[in-house]
Amino acid sequence: MNMKNTTDDYKQIKGWGIDADQKNDPTYPMKKRTDDEHKGYSWDRPPQQPIDIEVLHSNERPNVTAVFGTSVPPSGLSGMIRRQAFKYGEGSFGHWIPLMLADRVNVVEGIVDDLAHGKIPNIFAEQGMKAELKHNPVGLFQKFAIGAAITAATVMLLTRKK
Repeated sequence: MNMKNTTDDYKQIKGWGIDADQKNDPTYPMKKRTDDEHKGYSWDRPPQQPIDIEVLHSNERPNVTAVFGTSVPPSGLSGMIRRQAFKYGEGSFGHWIPLMLADRVNVVEGIVDDLAHGKIPNIFAEQGMKAELKHNPVGLFQKFAIGAAITAATVMLLTRKK
């Protein structure tokens, strides 16, 4: 399937073609413009990988990429956060901050899932703490100290008398 797109197809996308004005180009007027740099930009799109799971993709793209990962489809609370993040454009904090939060939530979900299946996770090894202990012991101590302080503060706030 050959999908040739023109710039007109993308005009509805906010920010598309923002660099079309040469005067807005940071290399202008130093760069000598030729059309040679555009040769090879046209290529036949690879066949579409079958979509048999939920695939999140940028709202700035009209379609799903031809090939994508399928090992970990969005699920649980982290999946809900990711779905919300993909409602925003890639140039927005509303996209990237929730995706980083979803990654952290997914770590906790993985630990809970391990425990639910009777597996004790080796968090020390999975987080690369052996290497950090060897190469950055001060940083590892700081992480533990900060984690202990946050935990202590949380426990104090939750157990104090009203």
